[in-house]
Amino acid sequence: MAKGTAKTTTGANLGFEAKLWTAADKLRSNMDAAEYKHVVLGLIFLKYISDSFGEHHQELLKDPMANPEDKDEYTAANIFWVPAEARWSFLQGKAHTTEIGKLIDEAMDAIEKDNKRLKNILPKNYARPDLDKAKLGELIDLIGTIGLGDKENRSKDILGRVYEYFLSEFASAEGKQGGQFYTPRCIVQLLVSMLAPLPGKRIYDPCCGSGGMFVQSEKFVEEHGGKIGDISIFGQESNPTTWRLAKMNLAIRGIEADLGQENADSFLKDLHKDRQFDFVIANPPFNMKEWGGEQLKKDARWQYGIPPEGNANYAWIQHFIRHLSPNGLAGFVLANGSMSSQQSGEGEIRKAIIEADMVDCMVALPGQLFYSTQIPACLWFLTRSKTGGKYRDRRGETLFIDARNLGVLKDRVHKELTAEDVAKIATTYHAWRGDNTTPRHSSPPRHSSEGWNPEQEKELDTVLQRYDEYKDIPGFCKAVTTAEIAAQNYILTPGRYVGMAPKENEDTEPFQDKMKRLTAELYAQFEESARLEKEIKANLIKLGFGEDK
Repeated sequence: MAKGTAKTTTGANLGFEAKLWTAADKLRSNMDAAEYKHVVLGLIFLKYISDSFGEHHQELLKDPMANPEDKDEYTAANIFWVPAEARWSFLQGKAHTTEIGKLIDEAMDAIEKDNKRLKNILPKNYARPDLDKAKLGELIDLIGTIGLGDKENRSKDILGRVYEYFLSEFASAEGKQGGQFYTPRCIVQLLVSMLAPLPGKRIYDPCCGSGGMFVQSEKFVEEHGGKIGDISIFGQESNPTTWRLAKMNLAIRGIEADLGQENADSFLKDLHKDRQFDFVIANPPFNMKEWGGEQLKKDARWQYGIPPEGNANYAWIQHFIRHLSPNGLAGFVLANGSMSSQQSGEGEIRKAIIEADMVDCMVALPGQLFYSTQIPACLWFLTRSKTGGKYRDRRGETLFIDARNLGVLKDRVHKELTAEDVAKIATTYHAWRGDNTTPRHSSPPRHSSEGWNPEQEKELDTVLQRYDEYKDIPGFCKAVTTAEIAAQNYILTPGRYVGMAPKENEDTEPFQDKMKRLTAELYAQFEESARLEKEIKANLIKLGFGEDK
């Protein structure tokens, strides 16, 4: 794309993210998606903070009492200070020079130096010899066509849309490795809609990836009249590049979070060891084999049993429980095997957790939702307390939801849950839980490229504004007692409990009831037949064709 030839993108250009991704991907050439990801996302971040800075700079120029080059003028307005050598206009002017890579690295260094929140998180590898500088210049031209940081586009969340769309596309391009840091939006949205975090609460994700759980949690709070920062966010990430990506993702949205001073393994170096949280939300790696279990056999977290060294699923579950406050609620994704495995003591750990009455809800998900794996997945919801308070007393009860038949194909290999699917699952859970508040939902995608249009969003608003009285639905949901779960050998697979959905036109009426109803209908037809026979005979007599007896 030639410099200056493209029209600046605005929120009116619905679907532009896909076009932008296609253009950017063409410039990737032979570079791996894993490497290219940091090249592109770093430039998008730079463009965003430069746009925000530039707009405020113009406002200060109009104020004779202000100094447009005073760093404090920007920090006071919660805007990142961007030194002259890092401003987009300067870099754009140098985009097609051989030194552009070196200039970008220097720009990233300068921004980190002047903004402590960004220290050691920006990518600084643009000068490397294997990065085609001509392609880099074209990429700068392309990103230069997007207005990201001005007030109008911030209100339309242009930056969030581009950033999230690119994360998802990179995850798809990278396959398994990409999926380690990106959880599909519809799953994050479902988790957040069911947990319903509210202002003043503390939320924790010990394997936070790129921070998508936190972004959606903040959006949920905003939807309920709150604002960014009304919930306290804590997290941890072991991968150093993904940890920096999360810091960038939260920084561009103005979200404050404690992700620790460094990347670290949550099992071997728990950065929030002595803290408990109101909400735990996570998508840990499925069936993780090498997690350090041999070093942690006597760890205090294993209250319900020592997890096997060859699979971290039940280590994660007990880690989540350890960090739950007395009234806390955890929602997380795991492989389906976690619901039924009997290997290496996992069945005994699951039994102990069930007997402790901590399993609130289980959701079986459709297949093909993830970029990283074809392993079927489920959602677990655990709570330390099922008694009263905000919700009804649910002691000795667990809700099972089988959502395997929901979702639509997004492409040949990937499915996604629709707005209606999220609403159906979330409202079922809230109705069963007996919420005495009426939360709505976390913000759905607001543009057609992700499948939800404004009419669907309005419909979702209407559906989620109230919860009808809960009732079991064959094939979809069922409330089950702990005794019933015990009778199933403590297996938590929803399909075992919800039964089969009635087939179309299938007769589900009990035999005795059906016979009573049909007999009554038959006698009613006899009476009607006798009445009609009498009437017909009377008419025939009047016409002189019948006998009057």
